[in-house]
Amino acid sequence: MQKIRKGDKVVVLAGKDKGRTGEVLQVMPKEDRAVVRGVNVVKRHQRQTQTQEAGIINKEASIHLSNLAVADKDGKPTRVGFQVIEGKKVRVAKRSGEVIDG
Repeated sequence: MQKIRKGDKVVVLAGKDKGRTGEVLQVMPKEDRAVVRGVNVVKRHQRQTQTQEAGIINKEASIHLSNLAVADKDGKPTRVGFQVIEGKKVRVAKRSGEVIDG
């Protein structure tokens, strides 16, 4: 079970977007990276295809999982632990002790 999953609200801990928050769009566990909406936006040159126009587009680049932390209920970063509750392994926020749904 992973500490950060698709759909989680996360806070960026390091890098040019430090302090920004966003929703995880994609997690790449083999590379230990994630794509977060509105964070680490880069410009890419796009060749014209049948469906897309040519030009420079903005897209989110991946960010390393060590630079992300799950946002607690108050929006501050928290570490994630695991507990077995009613026979199910669930993620728990270390800061507040609440179960992280998702």
